[in-house]
Amino acid sequence: MPQRKSGHVTLSDVARSAGFAVSTVSIVLSEAPLSKNVSAATREHIRKTAARLGYYPDAFARSLRKRTSQTIGVLAFDLSDPFCMPIVGGIQSGLQSTGFLPLVMNAQTQRKLFDSSLALMLERRVDGVIVIASWVFEEAGLLTDMRKNKVPILIVGRDLTHQGITSILLDNWQGGYIAMRYLIDLGHRRIAVILGPKEMFDSQPRWQGIRQAAAEKGLKLDPTLVFQLPGEGGSSAAGFDGGRHFTCELLAKGESFSAVLAFDDLTALGVLRALSEAGIRVPDDCSVMGFDDVLPARVCTPAITTVSQPLHSMGLQAADGILKALQQSSHRNARLMKLPPELVVRMSTCVRSPQRELDRSRPPRHV
Repeated sequence: MPQRKSGHVTLSDVARSAGFAVSTVSIVLSEAPLSKNVSAATREHIRKTAARLGYYPDAFARSLRKRTSQTIGVLAFDLSDPFCMPIVGGIQSGLQSTGFLPLVMNAQTQRKLFDSSLALMLERRVDGVIVIASWVFEEAGLLTDMRKNKVPILIVGRDLTHQGITSILLDNWQGGYIAMRYLIDLGHRRIAVILGPKEMFDSQPRWQGIRQAAAEKGLKLDPTLVFQLPGEGGSSAAGFDGGRHFTCELLAKGESFSAVLAFDDLTALGVLRALSEAGIRVPDDCSVMGFDDVLPARVCTPAITTVSQPLHSMGLQAADGILKALQQSSHRNARLMKLPPELVVRMSTCVRSPQRELDRSRPPRHV
């Protein structure tokens, strides 16, 4: 057989080398019912020939016949964010044994890139779409395109059930509640809070949970200790920079506080950086708490006390949910899967004593 210059090994190549018709080779390699009519010796010869040539079935051709691409689009708002990768890993694990290929796209927190990625998925005829959501897109266009093409869609990290989309997310109210309750139970009263951007779906319910926990304990939160991350940018670095900036601002103003409750773990890392630069010990002088339980929170020093989101499990549930949607002849009512948070206590928090409260007159060493 002459050496082929380029391209994949085809059925024709296998048929030519094995000495049989393309139809016979196709029947054998696809294990079609008619293959039982082909002798065992011929079947074995064809399979060995295909293996020797390095032949793999043409999924594209198969998809044309079956009118399915066997592909699930996975559109993440920012793959550089540690929040996204465990979810993507869970989705990949959930699809691994199903024959569906995850087509992962990164929107990089950019609306135009989000839209173009979605358009590319539709052009590639994905069978379903999983969106790891953020505040970076407007859902109206997304919904319109999905419904017109009758492509099932599932959202992770945001509740869009009111718009007919099955959603998987954490109980953010409960997460904010247990975080604030824990710090209060440690004896902290002057607690600085860094909220997420207004545009982020989970910011408001967390803030409601925080206020409820404070109210139950008779603690009035000082508005001068409450900050909100800006909505511009949206990258993972923005949270870190925001945590560092607001902590430096508190220290520069001479505000007294014994704990900081950050919107997420990356923001908490920014808080740790600012406190370290000012010569303030964590947790001896100030406790710091995050949210999400991403890898950097576990490996930094000190490791960060946080509220854990079951990110890998969310990905597994997303894969299971989209596959079930594909098996249904018609779209069922949207479901909301709200998962419980879990408090993870590490080295960045401790019981407060009056002697450890940061003094208003103590200037920062570096801001």
